[in-house]
Amino acid sequence: MSVAVEIFGFFIAALGLLMLGVTLTHSSWRVSTVHGNVITTSTIFENLWYSCATDSLGVYNCWEFPSMLALSGYIQACRALMITAIFLGFLGLFLGMVGLRCTNIGGLEPSRKTKLAATAGALNILAGVCGIVTISWYAFNITRDFFDPLYPGTKYELGPALYLGWSASLLAILGGICLFSNCCRSRNQDHGASIRLPYKAPAMPAKSLAARLPTSASDEEGDSSFGKYGKNAYV
Repeated sequence: MSVAVEIFGFFIAALGLLMLGVTLTHSSWRVSTVHGNVITTSTIFENLWYSCATDSLGVYNCWEFPSMLALSGYIQACRALMITAIFLGFLGLFLGMVGLRCTNIGGLEPSRKTKLAATAGALNILAGVCGIVTISWYAFNITRDFFDPLYPGTKYELGPALYLGWSASLLAILGGICLFSNCCRSRNQDHGASIRLPYKAPAMPAKSLAARLPTSASDEEGDSSFGKYGKNAYV
């Protein structure tokens, strides 16, 4: 059962990493709102790297952000956190492939494989936490500007990429927890099995052992025959 939990956690973490990569490149982190607008001629959608605008005919143009230093501080931080999350996820995926007990890569001992799998679980948990912090921070800025009546710029709503990122982060955390907790449990079981003393049969003294052994029939016959004849019968 523990091997199945490890495999389940590994594949869930890999799925979360894949979804994090899709989230990073997704174009709709935030979408311009139509709330309060009677006539909408264009829709703007942005992510961490570029902004796009589309008209009612479906024609759209995209342009990258011209300068990184000219961007808002939270966008730069979100970029760094997402890249960190994907890097940690890839590292955890590699260590998980080596540390799973169902794989035979490198010929490692079971104790080392357990440590590698636990490390992979911790890295996946950190990757999920970085993803959740990034998505939540970006969504907080969107909602803050949306509900601010004095905000002069374009107001946006949450894009589908944010919901995908939340799901990906939760999957990465779930997979990491499965790997980490299962490896810790197996380590405790192995430690408990290693400290058990081997069973040794109680030593029985030679006298008591001889006393418990039944006398043979030949000895009984010899004793009885010796009692029937006197000493003169052997002369």
